[in-house]
Amino acid sequence: MQKRYPYYLANKAASPNADLAVLDKYSGKVAAQVAVPDAKAVDKAIAAAEKAAKPMAAMKPYERQQVLLHCVKRFEERADELAKALCIEAGKPINDAKGEVTRLIDTFKVAAEEAVRIDGQIINLEISARAAGYRGFSKRVPLGPVSFITPFNFPLNLVAHKVAPAIAAGCPFVLKPAEKTPIGALIIGEILAETKLPKGAFSVLPVNGDKASQLVEDERLKLLSFTGGQIGWKLKSQAGRKKVVLELGGNAACVVDADQKDRLDAVVDRLIFGAFYQSGQSCIGVQRIYVHDTLYAALKKKLVEKTRALKSGDPKNKDTFIGPMIDEDAAKRLHGWISEAKEAGAKVLCGGKRKGNMLEATLVEDVPADAKLNREEAFGPVALLAPFSDFHAVLDTVNDSEYGLQAGVFTNDLGHTMAAWDRLEQGGVIINDIPSFRVDNMPYGGVKRSGLGREGIRRAIEDMTEERLLVIHDVDD
Repeated sequence: MQKRYPYYLANKAASPNADLAVLDKYSGKVAAQVAVPDAKAVDKAIAAAEKAAKPMAAMKPYERQQVLLHCVKRFEERADELAKALCIEAGKPINDAKGEVTRLIDTFKVAAEEAVRIDGQIINLEISARAAGYRGFSKRVPLGPVSFITPFNFPLNLVAHKVAPAIAAGCPFVLKPAEKTPIGALIIGEILAETKLPKGAFSVLPVNGDKASQLVEDERLKLLSFTGGQIGWKLKSQAGRKKVVLELGGNAACVVDADQKDRLDAVVDRLIFGAFYQSGQSCIGVQRIYVHDTLYAALKKKLVEKTRALKSGDPKNKDTFIGPMIDEDAAKRLHGWISEAKEAGAKVLCGGKRKGNMLEATLVEDVPADAKLNREEAFGPVALLAPFSDFHAVLDTVNDSEYGLQAGVFTNDLGHTMAAWDRLEQGGVIINDIPSFRVDNMPYGGVKRSGLGREGIRRAIEDMTEERLLVIHDVDD
């Protein structure tokens, strides 16, 4: 019998229907039925969040920490269930799914630590004679009710990066998870419902995308945090006066410098992981690989051999590395881009075949600069390979993109390291590893079409709070 999941409205489960069918992404069969809220439910959730703003702000830091630590405990207890849900609803290979559960736990742990150290500042105002006898102090206070919209590819951890800092900051929230992968978020909602959060502190609403406009436009909400595609820029224009944080994908490049000859096997292993983990459906998955021409032939040979050896199939099997893409339309789109590149002169080194929503791990070289496969975000198991001869010139090649989330550079040269950090137009530069590297307490976000603002627990808390100033005039008796 298929499992049924409620949505969560003002901390409580609601099951008025079971209208959303969630598919097992590998078999294509219905795996679960989920209740879908209507526009009235969304309005009730926002109204409840507005009422919860004062009691949430009044919670002591240790009380918010206790909520987060309860979640950590329950995530640990339900880790296998969460990983299985990810494997089914997202088609994520089970080893990747277990890794995401670990990151979910880490993210809530970090938020629990940060919840008790949201500090202010003592400000010396006596910078001139007119300010003599004045003292300044600042503290951070919760912004108020906020809204979150999350994508399908990390149904647990991308939810965690919004929900956990909101609780730490004291902000009630309304969350819309992706319709294709709502189960992980609903399990998080179930666990939050066990806590002593004030009524209305949270709602988890897998509302249809075309009916989510209120989460963007409603002026009662003080912040919109959106992770997803380029539609984010349109949402920003509709958001009114509220603060907006956007993470909108990338076209991540990785540079392998000439001094990596003795580390080639290790570099190839990391490139394989970066390009193909969770079937390439990551904003910082390795898409463009630039290799110094003295290493190009050797690295290409090793990379092709290891790519061909990757096992595709049922993501529930422990030895599966390449699972399904989220749906057949996504696989058709990317397969079409590969075909277009081939027609324009590109060479497929391995892979390139599609069956349903399964696309082989694919390596391509000689891709024209104007091809979609080079210009846009692939978001699938495809990587481009190209040689370079001049390190400083290849930095310009990396920058020749409308995206700028993260880049990786394998080099032992300190000068090259600093040049990459200074010149690459990216939110983050990762040295001696792939751009896919992320630790959940680091600042994370992009420039250009990749987004606006930064996530990472402390930065998210800063976005969900505002500074309040106190000035005291010391009056002489």
